[in-house]
Amino acid sequence: MDFYKILLNAHKGFGYLELLLVALFIIALLVTMFSFSGKVNGFLKKITLFTMMFFHIQFTLGIIMLIINFTKGMNMGAVMKNADLRFQYVEHPFSMLVAAVLMTIINKKVKSNDSISLAIVIMGLIAVGLFAFAFPWAKVFGA
Repeated sequence: MDFYKILLNAHKGFGYLELLLVALFIIALLVTMFSFSGKVNGFLKKITLFTMMFFHIQFTLGIIMLIINFTKGMNMGAVMKNADLRFQYVEHPFSMLVAAVLMTIINKKVKSNDSISLAIVIMGLIAVGLFAFAFPWAKVFGA
């Protein structure tokens, strides 16, 4: 088994875990937002931290895989003309990068604030929206 296949299997495996973490993050975020006090609890802090960590792990694995593929001599013009390749090599990595950056900002704001603000919720929803857009649903669930 070559190095790329190991990275690909790790990237796919962590993808399932990331789906679970994102679902828990959204639930914790909305429960905190709609609770009476709006105070940030320990569960939200921990789930935000773990979601951010796995976003970064996924992004690092994905970038390594992207570099390995582009060192094989891929033509960027051909990639941009093909919708599937464009999603895999341009839209997916860029959307996940922005989502990982937003999760890092959210983690910092959740750690430093006692109560949740609308800005944190909006950033969280944008990060999850980008994640949902860039997630390869058909490849993971075989649809």
